[in-house]
Amino acid sequence: MGHWRHTSSLTPLRAAGVAVSVVLAGLELAAPTSALAQSARTAASSSPLSQSAYIATPDATGDQPDDGTAIPGATASADDPANANDGTANATTATTRQTTSGDQPSDETTGSILDEDMMRLNTREAPLDERRPRKPDVNLSTEETPGIRVGTFVLRPTVTQSINTETQKDGDVKQTRAFLETDMKTTLTSDWALHQLLITSEGAWQKNVSGEGEEQPDFRINGDLRLDLPEETTAHITGGYHFYREDTDDPNAIQNADQQSDVQEFTLGASIERDFGILRGSTGIDFTRTIYSDATLSDGTVVSLSDRDQTSGTLRGRIGYELSPALIPFLEGNVGKTVYDQTTDVAGYQRSGDSYGAKVGVEVDLGEKLRGEVGVGYEIASFDDNRLSDIDATVLDASVRWSPLRGTDIDFGLQTSLQPSTTPGVAGYISRAMTTTVTHQLRDNLVGTFLGGITLRDYPSDSTISDETVYTTSAGLTWNINRYLDLTSTIGYELTSRKVGADSQQWRAGVGLKLKR
Repeated sequence: MGHWRHTSSLTPLRAAGVAVSVVLAGLELAAPTSALAQSARTAASSSPLSQSAYIATPDATGDQPDDGTAIPGATASADDPANANDGTANATTATTRQTTSGDQPSDETTGSILDEDMMRLNTREAPLDERRPRKPDVNLSTEETPGIRVGTFVLRPTVTQSINTETQKDGDVKQTRAFLETDMKTTLTSDWALHQLLITSEGAWQKNVSGEGEEQPDFRINGDLRLDLPEETTAHITGGYHFYREDTDDPNAIQNADQQSDVQEFTLGASIERDFGILRGSTGIDFTRTIYSDATLSDGTVVSLSDRDQTSGTLRGRIGYELSPALIPFLEGNVGKTVYDQTTDVAGYQRSGDSYGAKVGVEVDLGEKLRGEVGVGYEIASFDDNRLSDIDATVLDASVRWSPLRGTDIDFGLQTSLQPSTTPGVAGYISRAMTTTVTHQLRDNLVGTFLGGITLRDYPSDSTISDETVYTTSAGLTWNINRYLDLTSTIGYELTSRKVGADSQQWRAGVGLKLKR
């Protein structure tokens, strides 16, 4: 512990020491050694402070003085026998003089200022928040569940059970139903040091509990094997299966059908990507096999749709130039071919054909704030049957995610595609879709979602089918009860507007529980 601060440069102890030193100096000049010693004892004994500060030292005979006082400043001649231990005596006397006279340095005298905290026994401590690292806030809406370990894989299943109501109106025909829906989603991810296998599956099963309306089951599973190859090269091998029931509002759906066709799609693909310094190149090939089941009319008649079974393949390539890690312009092209199992359909048309496309665009990656790509190009599809005119369109595609503020994400998409038709004399139509999804975190455990979209179905001018516009909107809330359980609610509306013919509408609402693991 440091010494105490002095409130004055002349303390009582120091004053006594100075007085003694002055007296001794005068006696050394005017009196013999014995008189000096006697007067020193007298001066020392007359001051209580000085007496308490003195340290006893042996006299010339080696005996301790009776009063325990020392003789500061006493000296002996060189031939005095009592000076045999003058080295020790002088050292002790010097120490005694320094202690007695108070010659220890003072912070006031030298000007040195000690830190106040050095003189405190209860020194300051850092605040608790600074000494102990703060844990990040747990966000139940985005936190990933631990999953189930299966060998070198991690399985994360999700099951949602909901009860829903739906009202569908097509012209003057109106149907209302209540149904139970079970939704399932599962991801299986490998935990390897090199390469990765990701398998995702999702499906929906419906069961009507009242009213009338067609049940719409849906199931899909996809796998992606990523191979990390040398020299900045990555390869992907993909495969998948999709089962769904054709929507009544689909342009190729059978009119007045009590149950539409069940569709099965099998996909297989491979791609490779490589970085060549500032250049990035990729190429890939994809195959799709589509099989249609029979449809059942309202009067019980079964209609075979096997003439729509087909196999298609597409070869694509892309090359990009890295202006910066956040901005990469690219050029992309594709060539495709579609082959139907039956050379001609039930109406006598040959619908096999070829397709070509090219577009230029740019990839943007500004981190979590903004990322995606935008491209513009041209596509054309031709058919083996000369009676079917080519379908061509200017393509505008975009997929952008923007986060204007923390907890809010906006997904914006544009997609242009060429869709073949099964209507006699009609080659197909151009589909232009725009979608927007807004996700906002209202609270730590409450997330709101809003979806909106517009789809334009543009038929050729010589087509017997008029253009259609489909409007969709929906909203939902997800309350995270805990990491493993959510409460969900949704409401949605869809309107199909036709230039010729009656419009169709659909309302749907439901609540459910989602179990996650």
